[in-house]
Amino acid sequence: MYPGLVHAHSGLRWIALLLLLVAVVVAIGKWQGRSGYTDGNRKLYLFTLIAVHTQLLLGLVLFFISPLVNFSMLSDKLYRFYSVEHTTGMLIAIILITIGYSRSKRATDAITKQRLIGIFYGIGLLLILASIPWPFRIVGAGWF
Repeated sequence: MYPGLVHAHSGLRWIALLLLLVAVVVAIGKWQGRSGYTDGNRKLYLFTLIAVHTQLLLGLVLFFISPLVNFSMLSDKLYRFYSVEHTTGMLIAIILITIGYSRSKRATDAITKQRLIGIFYGIGLLLILASIPWPFRIVGAGWF
């Protein structure tokens, strides 16, 4: 079960990253272009939110069953990354994305909606990119 969950979590990462990147580009483009908030935009932002929350659920399951999460070995770089750095960075990013989505839903102005999505999703994307175990950063990490 563990290898399947790791592969699902790693594979879904690309879908979540792609959706997040597209959402940020669309939101910033519409914010700067002063375009309106359409139904298609709302669906893109919602699917992005669903994708990152699905990643969160898979990650939480992995957090509790993974041998790489070991708080007694925090002096080791690999265990510290998965136990603290990866988890904390991803949680903060997903919280920011959720706040951005909910605040944009409550905003009345279309430009404000796009600005909120662009800023919160953009910061979330940067945090996620910084917290991913890339192969060039963590020994043993893979692209999938």
